[in-house]
Amino acid sequence: MRPRCAAVLALTLALLGSGGATAAASPQASPARPAAPGLSGSRPCAGQPGFTCSFLTVPLDHRDPGGGRRLRLQVAAADNVRAPKGVLMFLTGGPGQPGVPFITGISRRLPELARNYRFVMIDQRGTGESGAVDCPRLQAEVGGSDIEPPTPGAVKECAAVLGDRRHYFTTEQTVGDLDLLRRALGVRSWTVDGVSYGTMTGAAYAAFHPAGVRKLVLDSVLPFTDPQGDDMLYLTGQRATARVLRDACAAAPACGFDPARDLAWLARHREDAVLIWDMLVTYEFLDPTYRDAGALGGLGDAVSAIHDARHGDAAHLDRLLRALDSGGGDPAEYSSGLHIATICGDGRFPWGTSETPPAVRAAALERTRRRLPSRATWPFTADTAVGDGFVQECLHWPRARHTAEPRARLSVPVLLVNGDRDLSTPLEWAREELRYAPRGTLVVVKGASHSIQNRERGTRGREAVYRFLNG
Repeated sequence: MRPRCAAVLALTLALLGSGGATAAASPQASPARPAAPGLSGSRPCAGQPGFTCSFLTVPLDHRDPGGGRRLRLQVAAADNVRAPKGVLMFLTGGPGQPGVPFITGISRRLPELARNYRFVMIDQRGTGESGAVDCPRLQAEVGGSDIEPPTPGAVKECAAVLGDRRHYFTTEQTVGDLDLLRRALGVRSWTVDGVSYGTMTGAAYAAFHPAGVRKLVLDSVLPFTDPQGDDMLYLTGQRATARVLRDACAAAPACGFDPARDLAWLARHREDAVLIWDMLVTYEFLDPTYRDAGALGGLGDAVSAIHDARHGDAAHLDRLLRALDSGGGDPAEYSSGLHIATICGDGRFPWGTSETPPAVRAAALERTRRRLPSRATWPFTADTAVGDGFVQECLHWPRARHTAEPRARLSVPVLLVNGDRDLSTPLEWAREELRYAPRGTLVVVKGASHSIQNRERGTRGREAVYRFLNG
């Protein structure tokens, strides 16, 4: 199977040896501990000894909890119910990735926390084998990519699959689910640890329910607030590409050219600049140096591929684009349908929010394209910004209810960890988030890319998390 952004975008936890990927009961497993009030169907998690799986029933719409429609969300919890430091809620990313299949893997990756905390993970609404939103055409076209744009037809098909349910997959609704889970577990407060989109979910939860959070870890930060209204254009990520590629090129042995200028030339002379950008964001999960020729079965060294293409030999770059195409994948592993419903319902776009009539959106987007200065997007262009997946999928998404937006500051203790080579959630976003966390500390992991706790090659980031949570 070709590497896909969906398989790696938020966590790549499958690499951690998580055990079984399903949560059906195993007939050989030992009896599970009784589920807490509010949880049902308690049984051992298949292939994940030491963890109990159950279901949490939640209202489809937390604004109208008595409305009648319900969802059943799968939950996994460690059996050490008397852990000395209480419950740690670990949130996966995407949006679109489940949580239950990965609880063994993340516990093994963070043993210093697993000894002190009771790990809990949830298949957030619209994800996982028992509840994934399945939009076949969208899944085939973009998989888990944020950047590759789907066709309007794929977007319309997905909107038809969801119907009026499209209103109910925003971060606001997930925050409501999490607080019901906290209450079902019988705890007044817990520790929250999120990666990638899980940082946005975790921060939004802490903003709405500060009394319910003891400490908050934000790993590879997606800001929970967007005061400039430009995150969906991914301008920060575009600009960060120059910094990251130059840093990679300067590492010994220095490559002796400017990869940012090479990329800027390609963005202005090729028609697939958005796909080149998507490739780079996917590539970081395989090779945070961006220069390892042995990565990806010998197709690695994205820096040289860009340089060669700029000087007339595009074969290496074109092979990388084919190898790292983002489409496909099982929606139970990563749901592109859930991703689009959440992003479009949460985001602020050049036309406003998901409540803006679709008929006026294209004109507003064109005005933005014309007005974006080069410094806002370089080494890419305004065309790249308005052509990214966030924008293009939501341009065609039907009118939907916009999420409730949390207060703009976090009052709880916060640790932010981010790699300086991260393009998916660039370091600049973490610095921005820090301004809204007066009790926050940022740890920058040099040479690392996305998802520090799960994928960091060294230990600096994880040790910072241990000190913050175990201290």
